[in-house]
Amino acid sequence: MNYKNIKYAEQNKVAIIQLHRPKFLNALCDELIEELSNALDYANSNNDIHVVILKGSEKAFAAGADISEMKNLTLLSHIKEDFIAKWEKISTFKKPIIASVAGYALGGGCEIAMMCDIIIAADNAKFGQPEINLGTIPAAGGTQRLVKAVGKSKAMELVLSGGIIDAKEALDFGLISKLVPLNDLDNQTALLANKIAKKSLPILMLAKEAVLKSFESSLKEGMVFERKLFQSTFALEDRKEGMEAFLNKRPPNFNNN
Repeated sequence: MNYKNIKYAEQNKVAIIQLHRPKFLNALCDELIEELSNALDYANSNNDIHVVILKGSEKAFAAGADISEMKNLTLLSHIKEDFIAKWEKISTFKKPIIASVAGYALGGGCEIAMMCDIIIAADNAKFGQPEINLGTIPAAGGTQRLVKAVGKSKAMELVLSGGIIDAKEALDFGLISKLVPLNDLDNQTALLANKIAKKSLPILMLAKEAVLKSFESSLKEGMVFERKLFQSTFALEDRKEGMEAFLNKRPPNFNNN
């Protein structure tokens, strides 16, 4: 696969997708999003891929949407085509996605990081929703996922002020799951991805679905949903293998069925 704005690689059941527009701090242009969507489709269809890592460069995960493409848009053009809808491919992807963030994750960059399932950040990472400074508001989840991640008060502060927080503050507020030195980011992300990739793929997908359900339902509804998914795992050979391996004190040999 030949891409202009991203790089794609595979290793040990893990797909690594790197945003690659270095001159523009990985600004999210339409062409980049199209290529990212294509890469995700490929990773989704490949049963040998269990986990995806989404990363940028040391300077920027993604510094936001490409303003040069947005500046001449109108309400009518948005009605005709919602270009941000294409970004949601990340949030609807069924396999686990880990965002590996270094440098700037601002605006759309912060939003696509939040679309991922886990965020690991380097100590130089910066997060924020500065759309207010451009006379607009976030549109890819910045006013929605951010509230669920850090709470109303901090999300309101960031959205209304356009302020930026560092990785330590992002960790303190629960936006990221782990903070690591920049020179250890790739290694730490790979360790987690490889640990997850060893699990049964259908079970990973069910577990992810169950966790995401909690964002969209009451506790009672979520518990019913979780219980049904748990019961469904008993139709899988991997569930049987996992329990037999545990009882026999050996590593499981999952076959994704």
